[in-house]
Amino acid sequence: MDLHVLWYLLAALMVVVGLAGIILPALPGLPLVFAGMLLAAWTDGFERVEWWWLVILGALTALSLLVDFWATAAGAKRVGASRKAVIGAVVGTVVGLFIIPPFGLFIGPFAGALLGELWHGRGIDRARVGQATKVGFGTWMGIVFGIVLKLGLACTMFVLFAWAWYA
Repeated sequence: MDLHVLWYLLAALMVVVGLAGIILPALPGLPLVFAGMLLAAWTDGFERVEWWWLVILGALTALSLLVDFWATAAGAKRVGASRKAVIGAVVGTVVGLFIIPPFGLFIGPFAGALLGELWHGRGIDRARVGQATKVGFGTWMGIVFGIVLKLGLACTMFVLFAWAWYA
């Protein structure tokens, strides 16, 4: 088998795993997609995809990293989450991924934000639980919004890469 075919297969695998990483927080989503595209361009000797296309794709990848932090924080902040609730959402996402996949991706951030918000408050009463639930849901919605934005960036990257490759 030609060595180029192996490089292209590895590049395709990186892109597929990167796409899964957009949804699974344990994987570096779009950075892995970009690395796969870079490997494909390198394998081709940068004949089809020139360096300036890769700069644009790299900028979109960097933007995706900002989207990750911004969307979660925006969702949490919109409903008045405490810093402990945001930390709880991150921890809950990671724990949920390993404890009860794939449902943990949805339950973990919500539960983590809820517990973090309860931890932040003084005592537990009906109003605190209501606020904590609101924070948990808002944080979860921020994460979902971030995933949607990153999927949009991934589609944009695919279109640009295909345009460069086939133009």
